[in-house]
Amino acid sequence: MPRRQKQLLFSVSGVLAFSCALTAAVVTGLPRWLRGTVLCRTGAELVNATGPELEQFLGELSCGLFHGQMVKQCGLGGRPSRFSFFPDLLGAVPAGLHVAVIFFCGVVVLFSSVASGFFFFNAFGRPYEMLQGPAGLYLWTFICCVSSFLVLVLFSCEVKLHRLSEQISNFKEENFVFQTFRDDYGCCFWLFFLVFLLHGLNVLLIRLVAVQFPFQQNKDVALSGGASDLMY
Repeated sequence: MPRRQKQLLFSVSGVLAFSCALTAAVVTGLPRWLRGTVLCRTGAELVNATGPELEQFLGELSCGLFHGQMVKQCGLGGRPSRFSFFPDLLGAVPAGLHVAVIFFCGVVVLFSSVASGFFFFNAFGRPYEMLQGPAGLYLWTFICCVSSFLVLVLFSCEVKLHRLSEQISNFKEENFVFQTFRDDYGCCFWLFFLVFLLHGLNVLLIRLVAVQFPFQQNKDVALSGGASDLMY
């Protein structure tokens, strides 16, 4: 592949990797990973609420990886409150799983930055073979892909299997029992999914750099043939 096209592809990959690092760093701290609706089951059962009456017992919850806020509805008006996972909710949520999500978010930020630097180094520098060359680009990008995938899977397990919104709602609640009515992933979750897709795209761009197109080979053969004719 011509050097300018190689520089262009690696530069695009470097920009994408840097964008992934910046996006992952920002969304990790935002409280928009989960939007949930929780039902005050105790209040709804007391008045046997159904249909439109049930809306008076539906509260809202939005949270991220570090903090969030919620409004509890038990038929007597909303009770807004804020919470943080550290150190308040460590005893209520699956702490190991939650810390693992944050850890892999940090891995994505770190190795996306590393991959971005190596993409630009391959575009404008003279990389060695080994980890500075294509093998290194595959390695750093593969680590980012796996880590971002694990973030999505582990957070989904925390929400669906461990009922994160329900555990948060019932934390230090003595008079009422809440249960999950609906859970929706927030924009931060889908931005992390985009990070995963962009790293997958970078893998394809690395592979594309190594492709030898037929018209380029023909052109090289024609040039070499002309040179040999001049020599003889």
